[in-house]
Amino acid sequence: MAPLSWYLALAAGLFCVGLYAVLGRRNAVTILMGVVLMLNGVLLNMVALWRYVASGTADGQVFALLVILITAAEVLVGLALAVALWRERGTAVVDELESLRE
Repeated sequence: MAPLSWYLALAAGLFCVGLYAVLGRRNAVTILMGVVLMLNGVLLNMVALWRYVASGTADGQVFALLVILITAAEVLVGLALAVALWRERGTAVVDELESLRE
């Protein structure tokens, strides 16, 4: 079994890549992918800590499934919004979407 520090380093790397995608990109789909990477980094961190601290219970697995379900719902709603904006405005660049009231 790998040491806890390896899992924490991988989770931090995933989170940093996701944060870069959210802050450094302008495309709505890329931003959504960055948010998903950030959630996966947090999920890996929590599951690794659960495995090393309290592996006798199923709390960590239930929490992981809950986070996966929330992530899937977030991606579904986000992609639906991105497709709707693409059809309405013809662009998925977030900076060009000045007002959503029009």
